[in-house]
Amino acid sequence: MDTIAPTWLWAFFVVTVVVALFIDFVVLKKQGAHEVSVKEAINWSLVWVAASFAFNGLFWWAVMQDHGTAVANTKALEFLTGYLIEKSLAVDNIFVFLMIFTYFAVPPAYQKRVLMIGIIGAIVLRTVMILLGSWLIAHFHWILYVFGAFLVVTGIKMWWAAGQEPSLDDNPALKLLKRVMPVSKHFNGERFFTVENGKRIATPLLLVVALVGVTDVIFAVDSIPAIFAITTDPFIVLTSNVFAILGLRAMYFLLQAVAAKFHLLSYGLAVILVFIGTKMMLIDVVKIPVMASLGVVAGILALTMWWSVRTAPKIDTSRSHAQGADATP
Repeated sequence: MDTIAPTWLWAFFVVTVVVALFIDFVVLKKQGAHEVSVKEAINWSLVWVAASFAFNGLFWWAVMQDHGTAVANTKALEFLTGYLIEKSLAVDNIFVFLMIFTYFAVPPAYQKRVLMIGIIGAIVLRTVMILLGSWLIAHFHWILYVFGAFLVVTGIKMWWAAGQEPSLDDNPALKLLKRVMPVSKHFNGERFFTVENGKRIATPLLLVVALVGVTDVIFAVDSIPAIFAITTDPFIVLTSNVFAILGLRAMYFLLQAVAAKFHLLSYGLAVILVFIGTKMMLIDVVKIPVMASLGVVAGILALTMWWSVRTAPKIDTSRSHAQGADATP
C-alpha cells in the first residue's frame, strides 16, 4: 500500500487521535450527565474543524518538503475533498442516530456516552476497512468499478428513501437484538445493565449502543468507497475519515437543534454518492480533477441546505416514534 506520507506523520496522527479521544473522555467525565447546549456544540465543532485543517496544513508541509509544492497542493486538496465528503455523509449518519435516540426516548444527558462509544467503534472499524480496501485496490484494480457501481445504487436508494418517514419498527437488527437479550423497559442512569426480579438484564441504553454500532457498519460500507474515488493513498483516506468522525459527537448535538431545517439534505447526499460512484467507474476513461470534485460536492451541499431553509420540512423530526417505556419489550 503506497502512501506519500512520511513515517513520522503516521506516528503523529496516531498520537493526535489518542490525545483527542483522551481529552474528549476527560471533558465528558468532568461534565457528567448533562444536556449539551447549542453553544457548546458549536464551540466543539469549531475546535474539531480547526484541528482537521491544522493537520492538513502539517500534511501539506511534510509532503512539500519531500516532493515539492505542486504535489503538496494536490495531496492537501485530496485530504480536504475527502474530509468534506466524509463529513457530508456523516450528516445522514447523524440523522439515523437522532431517529434511534428519539425512538427510545433517550434522555439528552445520556446521549453523549453512547456517541462516544460509537465514535471509538467507528474509528476502529474504518481503520480496518480502509487498510483492507487499500490492499484490495492495490492488487485488484477492478474493485474500483465495483465500489463505483455500489455507490451509484446506494445513491439511488437513498434518493427514493429520502422522502419517506424513517421508522425502526421493522428494523431487522432491532428485532434480532430484542430476541437475543432481555431488555428492561426503563433506563438506569447511564448503566447498560440493571437488576429486575433478581435477574441481571440489559437496559434500553445497551440496545441503543448496539444499534449505533450496526449503523456505523452500514455507513462505513457506504462512505469508505466514496473517498477512494478521490485518492487511493491509505494515509489520506484514513486521516480524512478519522478527523471527520472525531467531530461527530459535537456535530450531532448541533444538527439536533436544526435537523428540521435541513430536511432535503438526504437528496443532496444521494446526488453526491451517484456523482462519486460515476467518477469511480470512469476513473480509467475520464480524469475529473480533485478541485472539480470538491466544487461539485460543496455546491450540491450548499444548494440543498439553501433550498431546505427556504421550504417547510416534510417530516417533524422532533416527534417521537414511541415512548421509551413502549420501545422495548
